[in-house]
Amino acid sequence: MGSRKHIRAEKIKEEKKSLYFAKLTNNPSSPRKTRLMADLIRGVNVDKALQILLHSPKESAIKLRKLLMSAIANWQAKNEGLRMEDSNLYVKEIFVDGGRQLKRMRPAPQGRGHKISKRSSHITMLVDSRANVTTTIKDEISE
Repeated sequence: MGSRKHIRAEKIKEEKKSLYFAKLTNNPSSPRKTRLMADLIRGVNVDKALQILLHSPKESAIKLRKLLMSAIANWQAKNEGLRMEDSNLYVKEIFVDGGRQLKRMRPAPQGRGHKISKRSSHITMLVDSRANVTTTIKDEISE
């Protein structure tokens, strides 16, 4: 690896240490259905997002709730001295990408076959503290 690539890789690795995220790959529900629930919790406080996902009848809400709990656990692992209630956590980013598709055939009239694609999705969720955002903004203003 060249020196520029190595420096860039080290920089990305350092930036990831300050991110608190969780990923779910090959979720067996389609991205279109999952994005409906993801849009509801984007930018919302963690407590409110958990309540939204708990009371939603959609199947993807169950997976998103588990993913949110995992992201919170990742935040707690990196910030052992801080309490979750004091830090005012919120869902900073959530995006749903298309995963692999299982291609199947369904019998159709007159000996034909129609294609069925069973879609899956990759979900990435980032959690951050609003306390960090306000302190950095105050620092920039004071300079």
